[in-house]
Amino acid sequence: MTKPRLVCVVDDDESIRRSLENLLASVGIEVRTFASAEDYLESGALDTTACLILDFVLAGMNGLELMQRLRARQSPIVVVMLTAHDDADVRRQALSSGARAFLTKPLDACELMSIMRTTV
Repeated sequence: MTKPRLVCVVDDDESIRRSLENLLASVGIEVRTFASAEDYLESGALDTTACLILDFVLAGMNGLELMQRLRARQSPIVVVMLTAHDDADVRRQALSSGARAFLTKPLDACELMSIMRTTV
């Protein structure tokens, strides 16, 4: 069976979704974007997602809650958490819940691409 290579971006900011989609697609990475955690869960993309780039602050279910749901299902999806509100407690929660990385906005494209090279 082929390893999933899809990267999904969940962020309520359309400009972030569009920017990340353009960046990742420019290097040949298949990308799907979603405005909410609920949209992602309802999409059917769970089984084909290799990496989830996930905003921490979302309306409805937040990024940490989505990540915890994935972990409860023993999902192998790699999670990269994003936030515009860097906080030591939030960082600790995300990393202790299994996030591969915790990145702050504005995003450092080189740092993200380094993570993508080892993920997809």
